[in-house]
Amino acid sequence: MKTDDLAHIIKGGRSERLDWMVEGAAVETLAASLTALANTHGGMLILGVGLNNAVIGVRDAAAAIDRVLQAALTIDPALIIPVPETITLGGKTLILTHIPPGMPHVYALDGRYLVRQGAENTPLKPRDLRRLLIQRGEVSFETEIAYGASLEDIDWNKAKAYAALLPGLGEANAETALLRRGCIVRYEGRLRPTNAGLLLFGKEPQRHLRGAAITAVRFAGEAMSDSFKREDISGTLPDQIRRAETFLGDHLRKGVNIGKTMARAEAYEYPMEAARELVVNAVAHRDYSISGDEIRLFLFRDRLEVTSPGGLPGPVTIDNIKDERFSRNPVIVQVLSDMGFIERLGYGVDRVIALMRERRMQDPDFAETAGGFRVQLYNESLDPLPSSSDDEQPAVIRFDGTYQGQPINPRQEAALIHLHTNGNVRITNSDLQALCPDVHPETIRRDLADLVTKDILKKMGEKRGSYYILKSDISS
Repeated sequence: MKTDDLAHIIKGGRSERLDWMVEGAAVETLAASLTALANTHGGMLILGVGLNNAVIGVRDAAAAIDRVLQAALTIDPALIIPVPETITLGGKTLILTHIPPGMPHVYALDGRYLVRQGAENTPLKPRDLRRLLIQRGEVSFETEIAYGASLEDIDWNKAKAYAALLPGLGEANAETALLRRGCIVRYEGRLRPTNAGLLLFGKEPQRHLRGAAITAVRFAGEAMSDSFKREDISGTLPDQIRRAETFLGDHLRKGVNIGKTMARAEAYEYPMEAARELVVNAVAHRDYSISGDEIRLFLFRDRLEVTSPGGLPGPVTIDNIKDERFSRNPVIVQVLSDMGFIERLGYGVDRVIALMRERRMQDPDFAETAGGFRVQLYNESLDPLPSSSDDEQPAVIRFDGTYQGQPINPRQEAALIHLHTNGNVRITNSDLQALCPDVHPETIRRDLADLVTKDILKKMGEKRGSYYILKSDISS
């Protein structure tokens, strides 16, 4: 770390991610701050700073580092962190201890579970402690017995269909299949469904697990507004995935791939595989212990957002999300894989990034929110992709019922796509008639004349020799 950056950080004061103390602070005091930082979002502990942000330094750096490491070992389980570093600021020696975000355990000091709240170390409330244990993978919500549920709440037709997919595992019947997968467990002499069992095979999962659903919305503009189309998607997790995919197919805008032969192939505004992957990952990995919120699938004019309740699980962070693999719901992941979703689950965010780059689109944006995790995909420009040689891929052109802010119909769209395709600088009535063979010639003539009126095209020549070009080609 640069000294100027460190000076600026200290000037900003102690915070949720930053604490400091003098060289002689007790080992128990050091351990308390290390515990709280590790249980929150990580951060930095500095030795050698006193009251009023005064940099006073340490006299014996080696002894100070040893005491920090000693404090880390008094925590349960032992806190394994990088070796503290020494830095000089204003002629004073400081000891910097970095606690990475996304630590793999929940840490206790003398039976107390501490977190950072502002600049203070405070005990976790029981409910927050349970949530943190689930988030870090120390406790599994999915394998807990579903409160108030019995085997009658399982849809056994779905369970039997699932068991039929597993001949290689030697499953004799649906009950055995669900027992071996952890969807039902034996408790006090009888079988009971787990939370995962209800989510995957329940008749009415949301009656027992509120919020285990998807809210899918298509907004008209770039922000939430009163103009939208909404679908509340509930049922079992496999059903939710299928219905969410149908929603995407119905509400994603479509563009057109155009080749030299004018063969048209529709393409969605985002790679469909990427959008599906985000939905499957959200369903598979969200925190189902949070009952007050659903997965949100929001489509805006310029982006797609998928927001999942609960933070990133275990050791996964924004920095390592492309490479790290960890699931808080291994039972759900396994069953979805058995059902044929493994291909999508196997892609990961690196596959989503690759799919976006193939379409020359911006990389996904990942962010942790106050109560969850959000991924955003941004759609491409309406301009055609550049092409400098005949061997390159055909341009991808997309219109959403408008061009230069003016409404156009599908026949006019075909004309404009033709003019945006490499090598085509003009279009005639006969050209558009060939693209729309079932349309009356008079309708074709009116469509082209309307584009002239809208100042999009300019008519050149007279009578049989007339043709149309883009008005923008003249101005450029």
